[in-house]
Amino acid sequence: MGLDTAVTKPHERLAALLTEEMAAVDRLIRERMTSEYAPRIDEVAAHLVGAGGKRLRPMLTIAAARMCGYDGPYHIYLAGTVEFIHTATLLHDDVVDESGQRRGRPTANLLWDNKSSVLVGDYLFARSFQLMVAPGNMRVLDILSNAAAVIAEGEVLQLTAAQDLGTTEEIYLKVVRGKTAALFAAATEVGGVIAGMPEEQVKALHTYGDALGVGFQIVDDLLDVAGDAASTGKNIGDDFRERKLTLPIIKTIAKADEAERTFWARTIEKGDQRDGDLEHALELMAKHGAIEATRQEALAWTARAKEALSLLPEHEIRDMLSDLADYVVARIS
Repeated sequence: MGLDTAVTKPHERLAALLTEEMAAVDRLIRERMTSEYAPRIDEVAAHLVGAGGKRLRPMLTIAAARMCGYDGPYHIYLAGTVEFIHTATLLHDDVVDESGQRRGRPTANLLWDNKSSVLVGDYLFARSFQLMVAPGNMRVLDILSNAAAVIAEGEVLQLTAAQDLGTTEEIYLKVVRGKTAALFAAATEVGGVIAGMPEEQVKALHTYGDALGVGFQIVDDLLDVAGDAASTGKNIGDDFRERKLTLPIIKTIAKADEAERTFWARTIEKGDQRDGDLEHALELMAKHGAIEATRQEALAWTARAKEALSLLPEHEIRDMLSDLADYVVARIS
């Protein structure tokens, strides 16, 4: 492709290699998100789809299928399915989280209303199921419909675990698997299934997506407490201010003495936050080694993703997927 690997990111190199297929996915998404009878659907869906984003999840489906030698038309439908599921969950998430901004633009629930966001999200979920039946493959249906259920389950679990100091790392991992990793894993796995790959390699694709998704979310948690606001675009401590129990906070609470636990109960459970609380929270994380422990965990997950790739065919896409795993943790390495 003549791409300079020194100046392009792995997902950009992947996008350049898969330009034609991703353009076909984009056309399919725009064609299927429209409604003949309810113009509000077109408006809301176009607002979110038009906001751009990396389209990483559908790209993983196309990449997996191509790497496995698939040359039929149905990976386009499955990539569209993955993007519709993702977009539907974003619409619902913004309502649940009462968000006002996504990808630097006002959210749909802010521009229209909560009812429109929820109902258009439902419409996109329905569209995703129409697309996933196109290949006529029961295994594909099983994987993607199961992912949709796990995503919803993770959202409900997060609702009950939020601001609960009893939330363990095990519960956190279930939430992350629902919110992020389930769709990554399904996206890569269906690419292998549609290509007719042996079971061992299909499982390896699932493991890669799952581990990449978990690592991706842990890095996000870490950057909130140890990142550079200028490069991440996030204010340090946003998760703390929003009373989110991220992995560094969960690890710190697990080692807290009585006085420290009282601090966490006041700031996270009760939401009574005062000047200097964020700085004290960061001090406690450093004191208990939570930031370094979280960093090591992120590195372990991405190493697991790369290890899974070793079971897959040699291919330039396999190398790019390995680079993508490295890129996820590059900012914290």
